[in-house]
Amino acid sequence: MSKDLSFARSNLEEAGRLMQAIAQDAAFLESVERAASICVAAIRNGHKIMFAGNGGSAADAQHLSAELVGRLGYERPGLPAISLATDVSALTAIGNDYGYDAVFSRQLDAVGRKGDVLISISTSGRSPNLLKAIEAAKAKGVATIGLTGATGGTMRDMCDLCLRVPSTDTQKIQEAQIVIGHILCGLIQSALHPAG
Repeated sequence: MSKDLSFARSNLEEAGRLMQAIAQDAAFLESVERAASICVAAIRNGHKIMFAGNGGSAADAQHLSAELVGRLGYERPGLPAISLATDVSALTAIGNDYGYDAVFSRQLDAVGRKGDVLISISTSGRSPNLLKAIEAAKAKGVATIGLTGATGGTMRDMCDLCLRVPSTDTQKIQEAQIVIGHILCGLIQSALHPAG
């Protein structure tokens, strides 16, 4: 087997082991269900889900908000979700005028309402701009859910609920986070609009 194929196989096997560990962790799966319930209750009460993250987690934030606004596997009405990581004009204006640490909290101040939900995605759980967004969310009565790596970082104790992927490898955490994000979106849509 070539070195490239060996690298691919070992990475896939490692990802599989991580997914298996998560699948067998009843407490983690119950936390995912609880996160979905928080989001479902918010939407039923006329509120929205906001996602935020940096780098690859910013891509996940817009990906998951799109799954709710669009659809995930079957036709149903759109669900209210936005990514705070996608408006380049807002991000650069806020970053320029207030500093990068304020790029999410300033947007949350503008569009967040009591009863909404903020889902912060971070491998480390220590991103200053996400921590400020969580603080801003709490001040407004916005529920906070973290999606992090194994330690949870500072987000672990700040969020109402923190889903901690049991890994310290950034790539593997991100791979698991998008799977968990899809599961979360699937639970939300099936609770609100079951498949026909």
